Amino acid sequence: MEYSKIITIEPGKMGGKPCIRGLRITVYDVLDYLAAGMTEDEILHDFPDLTREDIRACLAFAADRERKLASIPA
Repeated sequence: MEYSKIITIEPGKMGGKPCIRGLRITVYDVLDYLAAGMTEDEILHDFPDLTREDIRACLAFAADRERKLASIPA
């Protein structure tokens, strides 16, 4: 999935953390909700500005970041 148009990083917003479409909802927040057991439907209900595509973009961003970290030689 191409997440670069959904996940944004702005130095003056949320401390430069990756956010969703410039909103004040961070990738970390969405991942934390999923890890806590919230379903996509529950997240979308609590945050009506989000879409399923936004949630998938967060997962793709995290997977890509992990892949990059795993490829750094120790």
